[in-house]
This record gives sequence, C-alpha cells and structure tokens, in this order.
Amino acid sequence: MEMNDGLSEKAKNDLVLVDLARAGNEKAFASLLNRYRDSIYFMLLKMVNNTSDAEDLTIEAFGKAFRNLELFTPDYAFSTWLFKIATNNCIDFIRKKQVTPTPIDQLQEDMENLTVNIQSDLPDPEESLINDQKIAVLRDIVNQLKPRYRKLIELRYYKEYSYEEIASELNLPIGTVKAQLYRAKSLLFNIFTKTGNR
Repeated sequence: MEMNDGLSEKAKNDLVLVDLARAGNEKAFASLLNRYRDSIYFMLLKMVNNTSDAEDLTIEAFGKAFRNLELFTPDYAFSTWLFKIATNNCIDFIRKKQVTPTPIDQLQEDMENLTVNIQSDLPDPEESLINDQKIAVLRDIVNQLKPRYRKLIELRYYKEYSYEEIASELNLPIGTVKAQLYRAKSLLFNIFTKTGNR
C-alpha cells in the first residue's frame, strides 16, 4: 500500500498494521482493535448515551471495518475511515430505533431469530474457528474485547456453558446472551476469515 506523505507517524504505523492484517496477520487485527477500541467506544457512548448500545456498536464497527478492509485506501488515515464507519453505523442504529420503537421482549425475540437465521447461512464459528489450533491468537483478540463480551466468550467456549447457563450466570435474558454472543463471534469470524484460518 502506498503511504501518503501527509499522514502523521501514527497514521503511517496504522497503514503498516492494515497491510499486515490484509496479509493475514492476526496480531495486526488485535493491535488495531486495541489501539482504537476505547476512543470508538467513548465517541459512540456520547451519541447513544447507553453503555450497552455503545459496546454493541463498537463491536459492529470493528466487524464492518475488518470485513471491508480491502475497500480502505490510504488517501486518509485508517482512524478517519474507522470513525466514519462507526459514526454511520451508529446513525443508522439511532434512526432505526426512532422509526420502530419495539417492545424489549419482541426485540429480543427478533434478535434470537436473526441470530439463528444468520448462523445457519454461515459456517458454524464454533467449528470453523473455536476448534481451530489458533487458541493463543484467539485469546489475544478476545482479550481486547470489553469485559462483558470477554466473559460471554469465555463462558461459552472456554467453559462450554449452554446459553441457559450463561443467562443464569450473568442474570441476562437468553435473547440478549445470544445476540451479544453473535456480535462478538461475528467480529472474530471476520478476523479469522480474513486470515485464512477458517
């Protein structure tokens, strides 16, 4: 990737990480996530004023960015591109929330259905990456996630809890557990498909 001389040193370092990530380097994904996770989260928190939504939207922003990494061009900083993805995704989220005020139970039911439908279309992440030999790398990336997601992944995959057991342990509705696990797995799935570790 050609470097833009107008970029700061940090932005140039990001371009090196983006190149490594495109080439399949898992550590580069973890580094980018670690570098921008908190600033993306706090920006989104100001927009939605809700920690749970901000955490979900942070995961979605990174998921979308990593999935579309080949569309990024170094005409501007990676951080600019990432913040734009996060902002646009958040605006869509707010718009949908305003247009369709949905009772929370219905929303959870919808999320469960969505999770089941999407998962049936994808290779099962439990088979395609959790059982992969890349456990050390997976842990490295999981460790960059917010504690809530980290706990979900640990209970589900390291301790092999059922959805019901996780819901009970964390005192969350099962629909919420499934929806949040799906978001976290989507991010991991995007990273692992990028790195050829399916």
